[in-house]
Amino acid sequence: MNNFRSFRIHDNEGRIEAGFESLTLDQLTDGEVVVAVEWSGINYKDALAATGRGRILRRPALNGGIDLAGHVIECSDGRFKEGDAVVVCGAGLSETLDGGYSQIARVPASAVVALPAGLTLREAMALGTAGFTAAIAVQRMEDNGQKPEFGPILVTGATGGVGSFAIDMLKSLGYTVVALTGKAEEQAAYLQSLGADSILDRHTLEMSGKPLDRMQWGGAVDNVGGDTLAWLTRTTSIWGNIASIGLAGGYKLETTVMPFILRGVSLLGINSVECPSYVRANAWSRAASDLKPAHLELIANREIAFDDLPQAFPGYVEGKVTGRTVVRIGSGEN
Repeated sequence: MNNFRSFRIHDNEGRIEAGFESLTLDQLTDGEVVVAVEWSGINYKDALAATGRGRILRRPALNGGIDLAGHVIECSDGRFKEGDAVVVCGAGLSETLDGGYSQIARVPASAVVALPAGLTLREAMALGTAGFTAAIAVQRMEDNGQKPEFGPILVTGATGGVGSFAIDMLKSLGYTVVALTGKAEEQAAYLQSLGADSILDRHTLEMSGKPLDRMQWGGAVDNVGGDTLAWLTRTTSIWGNIASIGLAGGYKLETTVMPFILRGVSLLGINSVECPSYVRANAWSRAASDLKPAHLELIANREIAFDDLPQAFPGYVEGKVTGRTVVRIGSGEN
């Protein structure tokens, strides 16, 4: 197969170097499915990997990009055929496998999902790992009995990709949604346009150290972790679910068992990287149907060319980006 262009990241004993390179198929990590990549996206994790601000790569060199969507060129195990439109998110891309910032990708068949009816390839990358993760969170909460009548759902880290999609998805299902953010003043209009019923300023929170606090939330989608997650365990109502996704506020959790044994609160871990194929397929199916965001273009409000990728990363690392950026890798076919 001819040479193709990739954005490759090298970890030289802790010193990160990244840029465009010309590769051949035999230089890619192994997999049964070869894909002509049309679209990818930018996640916070992608920016950390490319800038060296986070230790993401587990190999000396990999193509960046934890998302990709495109058309199958070949599949060695028969699960897909040439021309099939497919999506891959997470699954070790840009960690242990070459990722989606490449005109050609080779990935394990177990990580590949056929593009569901109701989505274009571009829309799939407008959703990307953020929308995929939000869909898994909503699904797991519902599977564990979450209902709108339990009370409002608090979404933390609300202006990020996962938070934005979670607000939209939960609102479409009839939940009352409260957005928690440290950018309440400047992002209020954006969050309300997604469906947030009210906005809570993170800087005004009073978090007592009591084992149990006043019940305020029917459940929560938490992108922060740390003290915020501990506070959520103490303030979630009886039989409520907390979907734990991020750790921007810290990885330690200091709480007690009392919310779990006295209120029946459930803490649900959400892992979009390593999840069973049926979970992956179901999340994409729902993201294309009843959970398809009504405000997808508002959340994914930027599109850039492959060439412009390196200049886009600093804004993510510095926390200046709201929503998602779609990256046009190939011809832009849908």
